[in-house]
Amino acid sequence: MIRSLLLAGAAAALSIGAPASADEVHDATTEEMPSLLTLYKDLHAHPELSLHENATAAKLAAAARAAGFTVTEHVGGTGVVAVLKNGDGPTLMIRTDMDALPVTEETGLPYASKVRTTTATGVETGVMHACGHDTHMATWVGTLRNLAAMKDDWSGTLVMVAQPAEEIGKGARMMLADGLFTRFPKPDFALAFHDAANMPAGTIGIHSGYALANVDSVDIVVKGIGGHGAYPNATKDPIVLASRIVGTLQTLVSRETDPQSPAVVTVGSFQAGATHNVIPDKATLLLTVRSYSDETRKKLLDGIARIARGEAVAAGMPKDKMPVVTVKDDYTPATYNTEPLSGEMMLLFAKRFGDDHVMQIPATMGGEDFGQYYRADKSMQSLIFMVGGVPKTQWEAFKKGELELPPLHSAHWAPDAVAVISTATEAMTAAALDILKKQKK
Repeated sequence: MIRSLLLAGAAAALSIGAPASADEVHDATTEEMPSLLTLYKDLHAHPELSLHENATAAKLAAAARAAGFTVTEHVGGTGVVAVLKNGDGPTLMIRTDMDALPVTEETGLPYASKVRTTTATGVETGVMHACGHDTHMATWVGTLRNLAAMKDDWSGTLVMVAQPAEEIGKGARMMLADGLFTRFPKPDFALAFHDAANMPAGTIGIHSGYALANVDSVDIVVKGIGGHGAYPNATKDPIVLASRIVGTLQTLVSRETDPQSPAVVTVGSFQAGATHNVIPDKATLLLTVRSYSDETRKKLLDGIARIARGEAVAAGMPKDKMPVVTVKDDYTPATYNTEPLSGEMMLLFAKRFGDDHVMQIPATMGGEDFGQYYRADKSMQSLIFMVGGVPKTQWEAFKKGELELPPLHSAHWAPDAVAVISTATEAMTAAALDILKKQKK
């Protein structure tokens, strides 16, 4: 019922049908698929970590230049901005992310990544596109090629953005700081998509409003007075204090947050001590904190600081031993899908792919720094939609309870690349043509 009402409401705002026919968009995408799959396999086999996407960016820049775009490289680090001006009309930004993860691939694919590297923290690891950014980039290239070839069907300005460092929440902010909205045409609309590891391949999901969460990383250094484990009375045990903090933090969500305002406070790491019989002089807690609204985010972060200090006071810690709470600066804001764009695209995709392939999906507590762009300029319309990537046989086995699906960021995540790229490219092309459709004279 909700979805039916959404589609009905959007119908009033949308002139149904893209200027190019469904067959034209589908056929153009089908024609591009062999080269897009070649590109996808190359990107998959040669992944690069956040802030090191040099070869990847060069490949995308070359593809955009070949299609006739004016290309600027090294925007916000390794970012690429490709602009195609095509008469009067709105400005549309389409964004892809480029970075891979420090994950050793275990998919068994013939083009699986064999890349290994040492991270900034000194850890040797494999590198893998375990979040599907390789499908995003292939779609980005397919879309810009389609639109360059269909210039007679649209009018306006197309800004194609290849963004670094999404996985560490820095890339969008870096590109904005380097003048993305001042050096280049400022968008009226922004689009992106993400592959989904919990939807059947080739389906499309949209959530209007808050779709992905604020993501904060918080460190708490709990100080103490160390000593011999046999004489705890002569110490101030930071492990006991940190344990109290962990327990009390749970009340932030269960007792202090409105049950209708989603929130998560997870302690992902508790580090303390080195041996059995020594009470250490500190313990360290590493937290991930998730929310949607700015108000809930502030309440959680303020509450963490208050609880840490309060438990330390209750434990009799001196003033110079109060816990140190640090909110990391790589904060990712919540991603908000605006109306009427979300409803219009739901209707457009349902008309093109069929009602059974397009669905309204729930919001998640995952994070995506695509939300930075709308946050920087709320006059624009913005949407990130999901495209299912679970291969058909895996999905059927999952529905029967015979298989657990690997999530995004898993060493085993291997989406149905053909279904993801073809569906996403056709959807993104159709969306762009609708947004940039020529006005009748």
